[in-house]
Amino acid sequence: MADENVDAALPNLNASEEDNPADEPDFDDPEDFIDDISDEELLGDLMAQEPKLDDSLEQIIVVDNVPRVMKDRLDRLKNVIRKIMGKFGRILSEYYPADENGETKGFIFLEYETAQQAANAVKTAHGYRLDKAHVFAINPISDFEKYSDLPTHWEPPEPKEYTPQENLRSWLLNPDCHDQYAVIYSQGDKTAVCWNTNTEPIIVISREHWTEAPYLRWSPQGTYFVTIHKQGAALWGGENFRRIQRFSHLGTEFIDFSPCERFLVTFSSTVDSSEEPQAIMIWDIRTGAKMRGFNCEEATVWPVFKWSHDGRYFARQRNGLISVYESETFGLLDKKSIQVSDVRDFAWSPAENYLAYWLPEVKENPSRVVLLEIPSKKEIRMKNLFNVSACELYWQKCGDFLCVKVGRLTTKSKKSATAYNLEVFSVRAKLIPVDSIEIKEPLVAFAWEPNGSKFGVIHGEGPQVTVRFYKVEPEGAITHIKTFEKKTCNQLLWSPQGQFVVLTQLRGPNSGLLEFYDTSDMTQMNTGEHFQATDVAWDPTGRYLSSFVSWYTVKGGDHGYLVWSFQGKQLYRQNMPEFGSLVWRPRPPSLLNDIDIQEIRRQFKKYQREFEMKDRLSQKKASKELVDKRRQMMTDFQDYRKKKERDLTKLYRDRTTPQTDDGDDSFQEEVIEFLINEEIVTVEDN
Repeated sequence: MADENVDAALPNLNASEEDNPADEPDFDDPEDFIDDISDEELLGDLMAQEPKLDDSLEQIIVVDNVPRVMKDRLDRLKNVIRKIMGKFGRILSEYYPADENGETKGFIFLEYETAQQAANAVKTAHGYRLDKAHVFAINPISDFEKYSDLPTHWEPPEPKEYTPQENLRSWLLNPDCHDQYAVIYSQGDKTAVCWNTNTEPIIVISREHWTEAPYLRWSPQGTYFVTIHKQGAALWGGENFRRIQRFSHLGTEFIDFSPCERFLVTFSSTVDSSEEPQAIMIWDIRTGAKMRGFNCEEATVWPVFKWSHDGRYFARQRNGLISVYESETFGLLDKKSIQVSDVRDFAWSPAENYLAYWLPEVKENPSRVVLLEIPSKKEIRMKNLFNVSACELYWQKCGDFLCVKVGRLTTKSKKSATAYNLEVFSVRAKLIPVDSIEIKEPLVAFAWEPNGSKFGVIHGEGPQVTVRFYKVEPEGAITHIKTFEKKTCNQLLWSPQGQFVVLTQLRGPNSGLLEFYDTSDMTQMNTGEHFQATDVAWDPTGRYLSSFVSWYTVKGGDHGYLVWSFQGKQLYRQNMPEFGSLVWRPRPPSLLNDIDIQEIRRQFKKYQREFEMKDRLSQKKASKELVDKRRQMMTDFQDYRKKKERDLTKLYRDRTTPQTDDGDDSFQEEVIEFLINEEIVTVEDN
């Protein structure tokens, strides 16, 4: 009965429209109905995915200075452009406008998938040198619209307030003529730049994680301080060491400067490519622009490029040839390398554009040392050598002399050198005479006096060696000056100003021994020792010498550095945790000529009393400051000690004073019983 009522109440769903026309639902809107609900409100998630028309032109770029070619060479040009520009993203379309003769007009249009790809192409490939006559000029096409809307009436811009730039050579204005040096410590996490004084260093600036490289580097004239990071290199300078310039070269490992500080060379092994040279990059320091990239190829020695003294030329050795480039065009000099076979090594003169190189013996041809003038490539001197195993080239700092250390083969096996010759070229003398001396023992070290005609050699088999000093006469002859027998040393370091020299033993048995000599009369001024010293370096003025123990080489011991006077007096010691290295800040060449320098030396006694008085006052001031500093440290220590004594007395009183029950019900006495020992004894019946 209930089911019948339900069926009666339900409409007849199976009835046709003709049977019940009045029951049909009406879904039409009234005539005055206004729909105020948007599609975003109803289908917001789907409308967000609706494709939108992009009418911007940000993904299109214009490449100018493209070679002009006819139709028969157009496909070849397109392949070259696609190879260069295709690495920034997929090129959707390209257009090469041509004139009525079918020759391209020298500019093209490229469309990338995204605006970001187009922006990367503009940023990276702008200035790309296809060849000497075609350097790409790339701009987004949107620049045309921007510059076409410029107002026709010119209005002068408002002058901006002048903001003085930092003096990049401010450290040279120090009233006491102190020099700076940089140190790295705490396993490379901390870097500091310090003033050098007679008593202790003064920190100029200290930063954590300033560089990611385990070494420090200044530019050749001390203008910039260099830090290396994963993204590239950065230059810092001025009184506050603000960032002057940065160079984006992913994975930078090594850097080098041109002597004129105009160019920076960076090396990265992670981005080397045969298609686009990026392993070695040369940058303009002032503008930050990339000048040219090179492949690393099989180079195993850094720096790969060697610069001429004025920065006009740089050269590299590869496949037995010397490739000399011009820094103005960054192309090969005369568009070809120096055509000599199997060059082993070369070196630029520090004063003229002379290039010295040596060739090994080939069959019946002897070994040769050649002095070449650049850019004419004219041989100005050549010398044949026989029974040669290897050569090393040493230029004197002023370019007056060139010494070639020649390893001689005196045995039939011809496997290694058993004797040495020093071939000395007097470059300034007429016809460039060559004199030589023979050394019949292993040659340990050789060094020129920077501003003189003397040189020193260390030869012999350790631990006792022989040190000899020679002088080159104006006509080119070599004369012996002095011999020191039974010395313990493997390094010979001249002062940058000459005359003074240090003999030292580094990185070996008895490392850290120092002997200071005055070569004007060949007398020993002093001796010293820095136990386990790994490196020794003169400051740029020749007044001070630093020696240090590097954590990178010696894991145990006292890491830090010592500073000595040029006479061998120890001035101060600075111990630092996990000390890495110390690098002195170079000085630019003096603006005084030789006549002015001679006049200053002639009148030196006139100012000697003034200098001595100033030195005494500075010593007294330094002593007073040191005493005040120590007194303050002692006062702080006494205050700290008294505070700890009071704390200890209070703690002792609290622990020794018995606790009393003041009626506090929270304390209850509790007895705890526990078993200490259990013993079982057997009792026998009598």
